[in-house]
Amino acid sequence: MTVHSKLQPYIDAWTHSIESINELVSPLPDGAWNHPTDCPYWSVRDVVSHIIGFECELLGDPRPIHTLPSDLRHITTESARYTEVPVDIRRHHTAPEMTSELEYTIIRRSRQLRNESRQPDAEVRSIGGGEIVLEEQLWSRVFDVWVHEQDLRRALDTPGNLASPGAVLARDYLLRSLPKMVAEDAGAKPGSAVVFDVHGPLEFMRTVRVNPEGRGTIDSAVSLGPAVTFVVDWETFLRLLTGRVRPAAVADHVKIEGDRELADAILANIAVTK
Repeated sequence: MTVHSKLQPYIDAWTHSIESINELVSPLPDGAWNHPTDCPYWSVRDVVSHIIGFECELLGDPRPIHTLPSDLRHITTESARYTEVPVDIRRHHTAPEMTSELEYTIIRRSRQLRNESRQPDAEVRSIGGGEIVLEEQLWSRVFDVWVHEQDLRRALDTPGNLASPGAVLARDYLLRSLPKMVAEDAGAKPGSAVVFDVHGPLEFMRTVRVNPEGRGTIDSAVSLGPAVTFVVDWETFLRLLTGRVRPAAVADHVKIEGDRELADAILANIAVTK
């Protein structure tokens, strides 16, 4: 059997993004691995360690046995603790150690994905435990890897791939959160609409509509007389929804038309991932 046609785009996008990361970090000198990123408390090394750690988990490698230092201020939940272990255990690894492990992990994981014969709706183990369908697992890996690729590119001042296959899938992954954010978290009134007009390397317009029952839906049709319209560039939109930057810090990159109170409520809830 071969990879299901529905899964191949995720595998292709993951491959493109993780190989781009490999090309980006392979020539870095030791000092560059310590550059801070937009991920709070994480350096370039830490972001790459996180990617390696989660891909190794999907390969079935045993979890590292490691006790975290007690002074890590950002570790406030069990989920954060789980995520931090494969990061902290690599904090003293050299550049050659990091690049060789990343390359080897990519080789192993690529082989695993090439041999994937399960159906998209097959139940598989989720990172951290629990069950998830295979398609969703692959989609989340594309999202995670591509978003971290962008974290690394900003940290290293090497922009690129903002309209790559991973970018498109990451966009769609994020857009699924907008209806709940607008209708429930921000409390937009039934019958109202909120437009997100995004420009740049990846251009799109989406309208979130709140139905009479107060539930949100999203589509690409133009809305007449929306309650709020946000006009924003793609990279700023990405950074806001992934919690990489606070709205006040990029206010000059976000044009707002309409109900300012509702707009502020949406911006207060706009970070759907951290």
